[in-house]
Amino acid sequence: MPWHTRPKQSKIKMDFKEKKELETTIISVLKTVYDPEIPVDIYELGLIYEIKIGEEKDVEIMMTLTSPSCPVAETLPVEVEQKVAGVKDVKSSKITLVWEPTWDKDMMSEEALVELGMI
Repeated sequence: MPWHTRPKQSKIKMDFKEKKELETTIISVLKTVYDPEIPVDIYELGLIYEIKIGEEKDVEIMMTLTSPSCPVAETLPVEVEQKVAGVKDVKSSKITLVWEPTWDKDMMSEEALVELGMI
């Protein structure tokens, strides 16, 4: 096939700016998800431990719950996965639920502590 008729190669690697912009958008989406028992979003609550964005815009989120017996243990990770998968440019979304380190109130942001009247 002559060079001028070959399909253009799509850009595979994201640059740092693109990755940060996508991460900011994902965080904004995470801030729309709430633990139904606590009036604070899961990001400010400290339930999101890590957001990994692969070069091909595959996203993996390491998260926890306030306790293993949390009543939304079955539904909250699914909701997070679906919302992140719906972000423009995200190719796929995967949630990994982790229990270490164990969540405690020290993981909440200052904003969450103020919202809950803890400071």
